[in-house]
Amino acid sequence: MSENEKSIGEFGSKRLGAFNWSGFRTLYEKEVRRYMKVFGQTVGAPVVTTLMFMMIFTLALGGTGRYIGEIPYSVFLAPGLIIMSVLQNSFANTSSSIIGSKMQGNIVDILLAPLGAKEIALGYALGGMTRGLMVGIFVMFAMSFMTEVNFTNPWAILYFSISGSMMLSLLGIMTGVWGQRFDQTSAINNFVIMPLSFLSGTFYSIERLSGVWYQVSQLNPFFYLIDGFRYGFTGISEADPIIGVIYILILNILLWLACYRMFKSGYKLRA
Repeated sequence: MSENEKSIGEFGSKRLGAFNWSGFRTLYEKEVRRYMKVFGQTVGAPVVTTLMFMMIFTLALGGTGRYIGEIPYSVFLAPGLIIMSVLQNSFANTSSSIIGSKMQGNIVDILLAPLGAKEIALGYALGGMTRGLMVGIFVMFAMSFMTEVNFTNPWAILYFSISGSMMLSLLGIMTGVWGQRFDQTSAINNFVIMPLSFLSGTFYSIERLSGVWYQVSQLNPFFYLIDGFRYGFTGISEADPIIGVIYILILNILLWLACYRMFKSGYKLRA
């Protein structure tokens, strides 16, 4: 077998150095430009939807006079809605990008490029993170006109927003690689992502739960993301933020290894 045949015989083996920075940057820029071309749909619409949640819960349900402990309900609710928008849009970007490329047949352009599994996984993941964080920044800015927004623990805001967007971007990659149609990715979003984010303390304190439901909430990674992110704004948390830091870090490492393995092996990517 010739050297050229060997170079293309195994998926992900074509490399330009230890890490193809140029190829990685190109893939990342492609992902960002893809959703920026439809900015109103990919960024504007999620911001409006999140603000509607805020208005409904703080106005229509009389939330302006409610408190969670010593915190006004609007101050409690805002961080949960911000991080929820970050998580959902990070997942949506990577899952829709990959499944769309597979259905259109242009995923081959990525597979035949001199990119290894690390460059592909990281390029897609950072593209999803950028969209999620961008939506979160716009939502936070808009929320500041509706309620009090304090940066009590900036490290927690940065860590849980970045690690959370990474986690959902990686989950989106896995969903996109696994799925064959958009309805499969929608099913994961509707029956897994949405329930986990809604039932993890976004709109209420999990201390209201009792028995087995409270224990189950302690295993939900979305709870630690939302609780840790809220701690960054309010200085109050329902769980030890350090536990959340460690838990999310371990999950991200495992998810990264899974995504790397998928691209390295060509799982459901080879014709």
